[in-house]
Amino acid sequence: MGCFGNGTIRTPNLDALAASGVRFTNAFTAAASCSPSRATILTGLFPHQSGQYGLQHARHHFSLFDWVEPLPSLLKKNGYRTGLIGKLHVGPSEQVPFDVMVTGSEIMGGRDVQTMAVKAGEFFKQDMTAPFFLLVGYTDPHRIGQGFGNDKEYPGVVPANYAPAEIKLPPFLPDFSEARAELADMYQSVSRMDVGIGMVMEQLRLSGRLEDTLVIFVSDNGIPFPGAKTTLYDAGVHLPMIVRDPHLGKPGSENAALVSFVDIVPTILTWTGTVAPNYELPGRAFLPDADGKDPSRSDEVYLSHTFHEITMYYPMRGVRTRQFKYITNLFPELEFPFSTDLFASKTWQGVLQRKPQKMGQRKIHDYLHRPPEELYDLERDPNEVKNLVRDSRYQNVLQESRSKLQSLREKTNDPWLVWEKYKVNLQW
Repeated sequence: MGCFGNGTIRTPNLDALAASGVRFTNAFTAAASCSPSRATILTGLFPHQSGQYGLQHARHHFSLFDWVEPLPSLLKKNGYRTGLIGKLHVGPSEQVPFDVMVTGSEIMGGRDVQTMAVKAGEFFKQDMTAPFFLLVGYTDPHRIGQGFGNDKEYPGVVPANYAPAEIKLPPFLPDFSEARAELADMYQSVSRMDVGIGMVMEQLRLSGRLEDTLVIFVSDNGIPFPGAKTTLYDAGVHLPMIVRDPHLGKPGSENAALVSFVDIVPTILTWTGTVAPNYELPGRAFLPDADGKDPSRSDEVYLSHTFHEITMYYPMRGVRTRQFKYITNLFPELEFPFSTDLFASKTWQGVLQRKPQKMGQRKIHDYLHRPPEELYDLERDPNEVKNLVRDSRYQNVLQESRSKLQSLREKTNDPWLVWEKYKVNLQW
């Protein structure tokens, strides 16, 4: 996005949203996988708490535990109308109730941004007396097969074409023609979503409710390329977040506080005056201090990935501070698996064809074969390449990170803690 420093991509509507709100530069999802991340956004729980361990759809079929009460249910109790336009990807459906739902072919699988905006406008105007909660879930810029949905024409959208040579290549990707071409396609998909953001904001303005509506924009995971999506590296979990609060001062400001997506539900509950569920939420609201640093806010965020697809099992837990990232790979004997879309991507197929030693700055062997623990100094090594677990200078940091993560896992009843007990008992 332009407002986050990319000078090539054209995202004028997201840039305008950032100019009228607060741009969070240190926002993190708990898991770089669609359903687990979206469940965290809607429940305020880590994936290992909510039961949404992996993808919700098709044969993967992960879903929330029956005791979990997501945002739509909580807000309905407070008199809110609830709406979904586009992608939900959290289940079961009866546990995530919406008064209005627009999904599927009607909006071309969540890529017909103009129809999505029209439906949003209809939702805004249906009842001007009741408060509302609307989730707009774009499919862009998710992959579809080996592309990004750019092979179709979409109403009201002039395609934004990008030359592969002008693309800003992330340091974790190989500088191959396949990667550049796919990134150019993804840029076009992002720009199409940006058009939709502008259309929805215009519908909100026309409804007369722009200045009493809290708007939150986030991604669910990092870009769908090897080295980002499904990993706990920053490329997968360090995501854009823009918050527009009409009652907040300093529009166009930047907030560098470490914020987790588990904080979104407490924020919305506080902003709407809605009663929290009858269980403890691990996050805390980041409003009304969004336009200034809250000195009491924790300086760490926690990460939790277990599945993507049902066949992609690789449980990882992590903690990230401003300077350090610690990851524990619970089953390091496994080779790191690929989601279907990443394996089929032209980028990874190009790697398989060329057989290079590295993918960007990381050795491909190290990407596929993870050690039990990883520790990175993000100030000196922002690309998370040099593992410091065996470095004597960082043993205090390692012990502190282990302790923090263990405390969080115990507090949130991580089911995978039982494996540590087995490992201890099976030492012979």
